[in-house]
Amino acid sequence: MPAPVVPGVVRPRMLRQFELIEKVRSYDPTADEAILNRAYVYAMRQHGSQKRASGDPYFAHPIEVAGILTDYRLDTETIVTALLHDVIEDTDATREQVAELFGAEVAELVEGVTKLSKLELSQEHLRQAENLRKFILAISKDVRVLLVKLADRLHNMRTLHFIKQAAKRERIARETLDIYGPLARSIGVHRICEELEELAFAHLNPVARNAILRRLETLRHEQGGAVSLVSQEIAARLDTAGIPARVFGREKHAYSIWRKLQRKSIGFSQLSDIYAFRVIVENEDDCYRALGVIHRAWPSVPERFKDFISTPKRNNYRSLHTTVVGYRGMRIEMQIRTEAMDRVAEEGVAAHWRYKNESYGFDAEHQKAAGGRDPLVNLRHLVQVLEHGGDAEELVEHAKLEMFLDQVFVFTPKGQLVSLPRGAMPLDFAYAVHTDIGDTTIGVKINGELKPLRTALANGDVVEVIRGGKPVVPPDWRSLTVTGRARSAIRRHIRQTERDEFVRLGRATVDQTFEAAGKSRKDVSLRPAFDRFAVASDDDLFEAVGRGRATPGQVLETVFPGLRADEREAATARRRIEAGAGARLYVRGGGLTPGVSIHFGECCSPVPGDRIVGIIEADGRGLTVHTIDCQTLAHYEDREELWRDLQWTPEAERNTVARARLTATIKNAPGVLGQVCTVIGEAGGNIVGLRMHHRQSDFFGVDFDVEVTDARHLTHISAALRANPSVEDVERAKG
Repeated sequence: MPAPVVPGVVRPRMLRQFELIEKVRSYDPTADEAILNRAYVYAMRQHGSQKRASGDPYFAHPIEVAGILTDYRLDTETIVTALLHDVIEDTDATREQVAELFGAEVAELVEGVTKLSKLELSQEHLRQAENLRKFILAISKDVRVLLVKLADRLHNMRTLHFIKQAAKRERIARETLDIYGPLARSIGVHRICEELEELAFAHLNPVARNAILRRLETLRHEQGGAVSLVSQEIAARLDTAGIPARVFGREKHAYSIWRKLQRKSIGFSQLSDIYAFRVIVENEDDCYRALGVIHRAWPSVPERFKDFISTPKRNNYRSLHTTVVGYRGMRIEMQIRTEAMDRVAEEGVAAHWRYKNESYGFDAEHQKAAGGRDPLVNLRHLVQVLEHGGDAEELVEHAKLEMFLDQVFVFTPKGQLVSLPRGAMPLDFAYAVHTDIGDTTIGVKINGELKPLRTALANGDVVEVIRGGKPVVPPDWRSLTVTGRARSAIRRHIRQTERDEFVRLGRATVDQTFEAAGKSRKDVSLRPAFDRFAVASDDDLFEAVGRGRATPGQVLETVFPGLRADEREAATARRRIEAGAGARLYVRGGGLTPGVSIHFGECCSPVPGDRIVGIIEADGRGLTVHTIDCQTLAHYEDREELWRDLQWTPEAERNTVARARLTATIKNAPGVLGQVCTVIGEAGGNIVGLRMHHRQSDFFGVDFDVEVTDARHLTHISAALRANPSVEDVERAKG
């Protein structure tokens, strides 16, 4: 597969030595030219004749990374680190040599950025996870490590199309979306985050991106004039009120639109914030005065006002957000902020490098005045995850949870503000306050009322934790949390008690896989697999399979290396999740006593990745699994004794397909249904059922029963459908 053409990617001329130094001196006249010259020459000599995939000399890469960082006006040590960031990994240079030539501070920064690719680990995904572990520890000490790494990744993404192997391009782009984009957002470096996401999106899903860009182009022709008129009208209103302001409109980027289509069950035409207007005023008082002028001029949309000035986001983002109904009934989203707030919004922590007291560097006082929050607080939460132990893959899971989710503000009974990810529940709050409080939680009061631990917290809630005498952490608590900190603490407690369950699960899946290949585990020794998976016994191997660190297919291949391809494929094919005796391989949790019959609710069709609960059926039919937001659960609100908290097993999340139902409203035109089915197929979905209903002259409804690998796959299909101009809306069946 050829590399996709990425719009906007231009091959720049490499910065010359004097040009780089002049860029640094333009914002820091005291910069040490000698060390910059030495670092430039040293990087060129060390990388020598090495080439990049583009054919350019390798030393062009660190020079471009340094150039990116000069745009953010970073200090000399950071620029030197950028020039040297690959010499320890890719040349014969050592940390000691770097320290001797450039100082201990630069050596420590360079080592923090190094990707540590020489780690002796047996599996690629574990090596990446272990790199992330070491990387998070490094950046939690000095944010400059992260800034250099982000610039490094940005330049690599700008040149990703030169890499010939499609699988490698996809891996790098996926890693960018999963790790580096959220890391950039976590410290507020919006410009880098946005470009990383757009470049990754262009490689991972060019079809969806092009569909969105076509819709945006059409929208520009339809509403381009209106954007200019709205900007002029807002500016005129503020000028009349005596508030000097800069007003301009901005268009939402394609990936940002795609992410919203994934999160919300709406079509492209229903997005109200494709165009937003930024109002830049002189001071904080003018922000609130401008808000008053705007709300008096146009009716505001209820529940669309957010004050991030009085309660900044965790990355120090500050602004007022509001939506009003303005020109021709258009919904107009506005962001009102000062010039200083705007710079922090775009550059995040990098906005606080300043010249002060005859020295240039990070200005903690300026950072505190701009928002007052530690820009690395999110990353230090991940360090706490590390301290709770667990394997490298768990860390990656928790890192994504910590960095991807937006926030909600709640309060302790004493008025202390606690910032949590959106969707957080009382246990997340308890563990955010203190690990001991989380461990001893037995109940919660929200705004003075007793509430279930599965209650999602809302902005402004006052949360009071009810504690017991000693730590009691049931395994099903993991489904009642969303933060990595809470989940890792819970895992630490239950790690020892759950081994038997994983051994049983692993043994069952290995036996099932062997039987599908026509083999019997009892007739052979599993010892050949011990070395491959670094285990010492059969039970250790079964535990590794149960936890998902090894697959039953890999065990089969190791024990029977000469297995025919058709036997291997039959044994390792993804299995359909169905009710019956095999369901216990896919679902576990509280109340699953031996012999209980497990069914999957047809009302909501749960798939791996969904948060799930079980309901004990009163008629003796056993337990029915529902998604946590299934509307059917409303019938059981007063029957708490029937509820069981459940989780998917690693086997379900890795090796199965499940059926889910999507309901779409589609334009009634020739060929449209086939077009929509093609979109589902291109997104990797397998249509196993289709029913049309509510057919009218212009639109009709269709229920698609689609086999998917997990909830993320289903969300991907839904977003691809919403990006199609023939689809008005798409919803998942929820009862």
